[in-house]
Amino acid sequence: MAGALPWVRAATEGLPAVPEPGPRVCACCHGPSGRGFARCFHCCLHEESAPGLLADVVAPVAFAPKGSRLATDLWLYKSDRPGAREAGETLLAMLLVFLHEEGPRVWQRAGIPAPACACVVPSGRGRPGPHPLQTLVRGYLALPWVPLLARGADTWGRALDPGRFCAPGSVTGQAVLLLDDTWTSGGTAQSAAVALKRAGARSVAVVVAGRHRGEGARAPGSARPAPPVNRLDR
Repeated sequence: MAGALPWVRAATEGLPAVPEPGPRVCACCHGPSGRGFARCFHCCLHEESAPGLLADVVAPVAFAPKGSRLATDLWLYKSDRPGAREAGETLLAMLLVFLHEEGPRVWQRAGIPAPACACVVPSGRGRPGPHPLQTLVRGYLALPWVPLLARGADTWGRALDPGRFCAPGSVTGQAVLLLDDTWTSGGTAQSAAVALKRAGARSVAVVVAGRHRGEGARAPGSARPAPPVNRLDR
């Protein structure tokens, strides 16, 4: 693990630290929230749309502002372009160091001693085969993998869609580590959490490599209209 630290330092150098939830910081995704609101605009919508079925904790490894090296690596590692392997190695090092050093605190916040299985948020682009993030980390996590399947075309974009994914098998009573590479609005990751909770998961802990900045800063009631949300009660 010591050899991974220079990569981690290089990838996160100059990036803003991920703040703890508190005033003006979302209690869910750690992004900016409106004055007087515990959650950001998108996370409030998620809570209204799927009460009791969202992830129990969301833990960003780092912020990834537009134009940063980390934002570039998060796009590049999934491609076949030059530098993809190096980008993947950097992200792998970041995730492994974070899980080793911060994992116990994340599990505590999720109310579990440790995850019993792992899962990756499926790609919204319909990419065939295992998700690149799963390919990257599966040889380093001593956990069984839980598959999630996309149900048809992705018609909701970044909004939470409770019917977007399904778990083909039961995870009844299991604590699931749900990995994602990027978090913009959080709708895709929370859609995956809903699918796992519906399949019986006791707890879902989301660990996301890079949380993009610039989304979710407004609170409900602001001038920006809400994105489309597929509510459970519709």
